[in-house]
Amino acid sequence: MVSSKSIKYIFITLFILFGNSSLFAGDSSASTDIAWGVVAMTLFGGLALFLYGMEKMSSGMKKAAGDSMRSILSALTNNRYMGLLVGAFVTMIIQSSSATTVMLVSFVQAGLMTFVQSLGVILGADIGTTITAQLVAFKLTDYALLMIAGGFGLMMFGRNDSQKNIGESILGFGILFYGMKLMSDAMKPLRTFEPFITMLSHLENPILGLLVGAAFTALIQSSSAFTGIIIVLAQQGLITLDAGIPMIMGANIGTCVTAGLASIGATREAKRVAMAHVMFKVTGVLLFIFWIPWFADFIRYLSPSSDAVGMAKLGAEVPRQIANAHTIFNVGLAFAFIPFTSFFGRIIMKYYPDVEDEKDLTIATWHLDDSAIETPALALDLARAEINRMAKITKRMLNGFIKPFLEDDPGHDPVHPQLTVIEGIEMRETKIDFLEKKVKKYLLKIGQQSLSDSQIKEVFGMTTVCSHMETIGDILERNLMPLVAKKRALNLDFSEEGKAELIRYHKKVCKQISRLKDTFSELDPQKAQRVVRKQVKYANLEEEYRIAHLERLHQARKESMKTDEIHTELLEIMKRINVYTGEIAKIILDITGSENDTD
Repeated sequence: MVSSKSIKYIFITLFILFGNSSLFAGDSSASTDIAWGVVAMTLFGGLALFLYGMEKMSSGMKKAAGDSMRSILSALTNNRYMGLLVGAFVTMIIQSSSATTVMLVSFVQAGLMTFVQSLGVILGADIGTTITAQLVAFKLTDYALLMIAGGFGLMMFGRNDSQKNIGESILGFGILFYGMKLMSDAMKPLRTFEPFITMLSHLENPILGLLVGAAFTALIQSSSAFTGIIIVLAQQGLITLDAGIPMIMGANIGTCVTAGLASIGATREAKRVAMAHVMFKVTGVLLFIFWIPWFADFIRYLSPSSDAVGMAKLGAEVPRQIANAHTIFNVGLAFAFIPFTSFFGRIIMKYYPDVEDEKDLTIATWHLDDSAIETPALALDLARAEINRMAKITKRMLNGFIKPFLEDDPGHDPVHPQLTVIEGIEMRETKIDFLEKKVKKYLLKIGQQSLSDSQIKEVFGMTTVCSHMETIGDILERNLMPLVAKKRALNLDFSEEGKAELIRYHKKVCKQISRLKDTFSELDPQKAQRVVRKQVKYANLEEEYRIAHLERLHQARKESMKTDEIHTELLEIMKRINVYTGEIAKIILDITGSENDTD
């Protein structure tokens, strides 16, 4: 089966081969001086290595820094400027604004940050991507093979996963620069080919340059890669700054295509992030495109100049100017829009409002995203968010469970009034069964990736938590109808004391589920220890209530004797649920590496 990456490289091959053949067919005399087959092969090979090196570098960075980057992002405050800085820093480290966006979606979905908070990070991520262009602008191609050798050595002989991941990043960086060297060598003969030079001169038209940049970036799915290609052209003196700026702006729009495609069929949170990405990019380009000549003059003023002339001068000056233009454009965009993130957030929320009721009735996953599997730290966040949702559903089941035993007509489900309380419980149990299967399958896919020891522990722990949640749902649903039928057949209520004890104990167990939900959302060991302590306390409370019930039986209380079986089974059900909450809390302590201190 052909992968999406293979298809991408095939398209690149066709683009280069057919593009070159059509471009150069008009001048057969010039063709005798240039070996077009060698040019196309070298250019394509260099581009493939460039893209592969970028992907390898990003992969190594994400593996080396995934968990720590996740912690930094999840600790964000409401300060939008802090979000901007963190977004830039995280994207600079992992060299992938797409990966940063995936993290944002997972945190918004998990409730760790608001959508408006994420807007500052999106703007910061755009700044982080400019670092690649700055590095490419430095002529490091002479050291490419040294970086490849060093990175490969670390990958092969590194003492731990961290060193091997850093080695993978260095190897990718070396491959990236070696690919750039091949592309640069392939383009040297084109410096004297008039049709090619004429075509590039037309790109100084802002609209044409914008379209070329957007189309090519959408094709190769990497604005950093396309910016690198522009810099390679500039190093050969083939394009001017005035032609490079529109293509850079087009590349910024081209990245929106990838974000838009990724959001198709995704959650509303993902669509909001994609829409914010598009809104920032398109608005920024529209603001800048009419000022390109002045912007180019400003960039020339800031950038170093050369004493060379002609193409040599372009090759010496323009690469650095394009990198600077790319950086200043994105930095300027970020600082221009950061004060208005709340305004943009309201606009986007207007088009993608919350529809919780409709969504809540649908049996489907909310957070799982297969595109995040290759970044286990992010995928684990999404799996935890889905399990956290299971806990929320379980709590609603438990809240409604006691009502049919206390009231002749328990009424309708408080969240979905179109359903009775019993129908609501049955619907949620079906949901939990569905989510358990989906989350376990997702965790299995994560387990097939290259994981650290802590991530392996987290995968196994969450698989067990998922099973425990499903078991709690089964306990509630399987026992509900038989016990309700018995209670109605008696046509007799519990004793006043027994009824009060059941209500109090039910509230205690409901609080345990709420604590568990908060604990699992944050993986907070202190909260987990509290759940374990409460589990022991509530186990003793259940025993106390059971003894009190036995004393009423000893007194031959009619209500207690008639309802004995139902009363005892209800206590037993809630006791079992309490035990499972304690077991889940212990798993959380194990995942976080904390000791189980219940003293």
